[in-house]
Amino acid sequence: MSNDLQLLMSFMEPIRELLLDDSITEIMGNPDGTWWFERSGKLLGAEGVTFELKKLLTGLNVIANKLGKKFDEANLFLDAQLPDGSRLAAVNLPVVRPNPLVTIRKFSKVRYTVEDLINNGAMTREVARILQEIVEGGHTMLISGGTGSGKTTLLNALADFIPSSERIVVIEDTSELRINKPNVVCAECQNTQEGRVDFDALLRASLRWRPDRIILGEVRGEGARTLLDSFNTGHAGSMATIHASSPLQATGRFAELAKRSHQQSNLHDIAAEIGECVSYVVQCGRFAEGRKISGLIRLKGYNRATQYQEHEIIFDLAEKRKRAPIYPQPFKPPESSEELSLLR
Repeated sequence: MSNDLQLLMSFMEPIRELLLDDSITEIMGNPDGTWWFERSGKLLGAEGVTFELKKLLTGLNVIANKLGKKFDEANLFLDAQLPDGSRLAAVNLPVVRPNPLVTIRKFSKVRYTVEDLINNGAMTREVARILQEIVEGGHTMLISGGTGSGKTTLLNALADFIPSSERIVVIEDTSELRINKPNVVCAECQNTQEGRVDFDALLRASLRWRPDRIILGEVRGEGARTLLDSFNTGHAGSMATIHASSPLQATGRFAELAKRSHQQSNLHDIAAEIGECVSYVVQCGRFAEGRKISGLIRLKGYNRATQYQEHEIIFDLAEKRKRAPIYPQPFKPPESSEELSLLR
């Protein structure tokens, strides 16, 4: 057992089994004293889990101190990354009552492939083949969805389709991606005594690292404008995740984020840039039966007259569910572009 897990175990005995269960991705303790966990994209109640308030506060304080942080009356929020990559977030009293809010996002020891996602029902084989062509063909892609919708899992899996001859630069706030390719440079945002090394600083620096593709853990803040610039300067085939509830909303959010640090820019000019350099947007969603790809569109350009991103719907889960089910078959990459075109 790793030292970081031993540290958690010593003060989090009531959730010991949840921490040890590799199939669980997130553990949540609510202020009302109930505990919940997520498995395969589904939220379930942790029956019988109870904490004494004093012991929970003591445990969180000790964990914070061990990681060089504080969690007390003057420091009501705790956001800590454990050595194994898991993330612990807590909120202290009196912001919430009567107990602290605790969320532990566990670092997954399982790296899902596209085949795994097909078998789990996260995507159809038609969609898998289309996504393979998109990635292999060097088309720029946004992966959109809400928190916990499987964006990072999908990005990890799709990276397998990137040709091994290409140099990949990965930039994340907290390291989660595990790109299984020979020429990968991974950079992570940091807080230093001199200041914060953020997405924008890393993105600007990465343009000098000779990347063929840039993979961004999440589009946010000032980094959005720099990322859009990188898309426009020859880094086709790059991929990034973004929080949005639909593919078109993802393009709108991207434009809004890019404009925030460049107030002099015209939003319609930015939208036009996005329409030209982002080729596809794939949407991830959470459903009662688990995480799924719910949509995929191809952008065709921004129409200034209608102020609308023209697009083609490649896949729509809501529409697909009206049709006959697709039964499992062994996953096999398309043998030709003609074969893949039939899937559309």
